[in-house]
Amino acid sequence: MIKEWKIFLTAVMFYSRVPVGNIVGWNEELLNKATRYFPLVGWMVGAFGALVFWASSMLLPVSLAVLLSMVATILFTGAFHEDGFADFCDGFGGGYTPERILEIMKDSRIGTYGSIGLISMLGIKFLALSHIDVMRIPFILIAGHAVSRIFPVLLIYSSVYARLDATSKTKPVGKADSALSLLIAVVFGAVAFVFLGWKEMVIVLAVLLLLTFFFRNYITRKLGGYTGDVLGALQQLCEVCFYLVVLAIQYYQ
Repeated sequence: MIKEWKIFLTAVMFYSRVPVGNIVGWNEELLNKATRYFPLVGWMVGAFGALVFWASSMLLPVSLAVLLSMVATILFTGAFHEDGFADFCDGFGGGYTPERILEIMKDSRIGTYGSIGLISMLGIKFLALSHIDVMRIPFILIAGHAVSRIFPVLLIYSSVYARLDATSKTKPVGKADSALSLLIAVVFGAVAFVFLGWKEMVIVLAVLLLLTFFFRNYITRKLGGYTGDVLGALQQLCEVCFYLVVLAIQYYQ
């Protein structure tokens, strides 16, 4: 139980800005196992965003409450996944070889592709959430953050890690652990489907699985595998698509 608690704290420490103190005996194995709690951290992120939305919507217009909830989730994670998405856009937009893509993605500066991609992604997320039924927004925020984190874990278990050369400085990245870790991650994320109707659940799941399939094929062809930035990009794409699918179903009902 103590070891499992350390694994959970490692996930919170790595995937958010929530202070957890020093973890005695930290090692790479804990980080690999921590992927099992990635969707659970998504529950925490989404719940924080939902709380901020609920509180601010009592005093402010819905659009501003949505914006504040987005800022809250970004602060909660330290823009961890948004940074990965921007680096992904820069690397895959400006790189033509695996070596060049990796070189661009490890550059801390944001370029044209990253700027345009990040602005577009945040804008679409804001507009999609703003048009969802107000009473459902807190629940959709929680579900979107939890469910979207299933698919980077699936990518970890269905792809390989694209390593830089031995002299390069890279961010630590969780890698595949055991089938049990994968199962735990899927269960924690899938529980959030309780906030959707069964038709929504089926359509959302189908769309996100297809997105992950084509995304995996793309990064495998271009890079040979995943990196931390690639995983962050997939989480952001799945989250945005989650909101878009829910909104589309609402619009056409």
